[in-house]
Amino acid sequence: MGEKILVLDAGTTSTRAMVFDAAGRMERVAQAELTQHYPKPGWVEHDAVEIWEKTLRCMREAVGEGAEAIAAIGITNQRETVVAWDRKTGEPLARAIVWQDRRTADFCAQLKDEGHEAEVQTRTGLLLDPYFSGTKMRWLLDHDEGVKRASDDGRLAFGTVESWLVYKLSGGAHVSDASNASRTLLLALDGAQFDEGLCELFGVPVASLPEVVDTHGHLADCGAEWLGRSIPICGLVGDQQSATIGQGCLSFGETKATYGTGAFVLTNKGQDIPRSDHRLLGTVLHQSGGERTYALEGACFVAGSLVQYLRDQLGLIGSAAETEKLARSIEDSGEVVIVPALAGLGAPHWKPDARGVISGLSFASGRAQIARAALEAMAHQTHDLATAFAGDGAAWTSLKIDGGMSANDWMAQDLADILDLEVERPDFVETTALGAAICASVGAGIYATLEEAAQAMRGEMRVFTPDMAEEVRKDRLARYARALSVA
Repeated sequence: MGEKILVLDAGTTSTRAMVFDAAGRMERVAQAELTQHYPKPGWVEHDAVEIWEKTLRCMREAVGEGAEAIAAIGITNQRETVVAWDRKTGEPLARAIVWQDRRTADFCAQLKDEGHEAEVQTRTGLLLDPYFSGTKMRWLLDHDEGVKRASDDGRLAFGTVESWLVYKLSGGAHVSDASNASRTLLLALDGAQFDEGLCELFGVPVASLPEVVDTHGHLADCGAEWLGRSIPICGLVGDQQSATIGQGCLSFGETKATYGTGAFVLTNKGQDIPRSDHRLLGTVLHQSGGERTYALEGACFVAGSLVQYLRDQLGLIGSAAETEKLARSIEDSGEVVIVPALAGLGAPHWKPDARGVISGLSFASGRAQIARAALEAMAHQTHDLATAFAGDGAAWTSLKIDGGMSANDWMAQDLADILDLEVERPDFVETTALGAAICASVGAGIYATLEEAAQAMRGEMRVFTPDMAEEVRKDRLARYARALSVA
């Protein structure tokens, strides 16, 4: 057996398979886009069969004839997205409800009105928002006859995407790692398994849920029918926790921000269960032998998906890369400001009914101004999060960034300017996949600890230093605050 790691990165807009060597070098990659279904305003769905079939196709393409060299599989995934399937047939019972989906806003509001949010936040680290998995599960039970029948018959399995993929790869193992389980509203941060009281509150049967396991270790086995030999699954970790590990934020206080479909900031809080007075989230960063390391998290729902919206829905750009050229072509955005609340507002505002705003338009506004304003929105949202983290006693001294959008040099510099902080970006920005590789390498025994693996597998970094006049920064933030007030 070799020492290579196969990583499955089941994201929101695409699924990928990558082969890493023990030094963290990506040797092969295969990728397939996922269809986004928008049946109603605020609804976002995926086809779980498509996720499985395209993931399988990608992993076979990436591995080729080299299965003997694979020591272990690591899986990282879009979090909070819910799949419901039949335990007996192994087939989905409904479309997956994606993390961006807002259909359970009324149920969340009802629970808030009943006074449950404070206790839920204390126990789970989360807020009552449609973002999280538990209310999506309840919606499926209430509105899908197939899901309800399966529950009544004891055939229902709920899980997030990593759970769904492990079930298919292993031929029936029903597990979820602690990092993903902590995003459901159904796991107490200090509880080993899903909590019966929380499940009762949200109306989700405990029997339908997976076993909560570590983020790294021998967690399941991929059947020989998929790649020609059985391969242990040794890493399972939600995408944002995975990126935090991939950035080497393994010591208390270290902070990373990932700019992918959404934007997500996590600060390592060690063994302290995170508590927030500024509507940030407490989450499990990683778990080994049942011992947890936690993180404080702020989540913005729209980042790269705003650029995708400009391209696909409005036709203003031909590619995401075009935004950097357009941003550099003008001195400023001409007072155009975008509040990217296309799926509501996440932290620290938590306004599920908010909608996107483009303000400051004039006859002088064109493609370049709107594209630049879209990139500026990333720094504005991140500044909101920085203020909230500081309010919770977790002020940032620097920021490590990654994800597809972070490859944009203009945006990386704008972050440094608006935050007035050094921003560090690795040469290899796909740290979400790297984090899963690090977890799997430790789970497979290639490295003894996450720290040892991260030191061996992380590459070179580039640093962006702030270079913006204070009055320019204040003016930008003031215009954004005005636009935010009407979102």
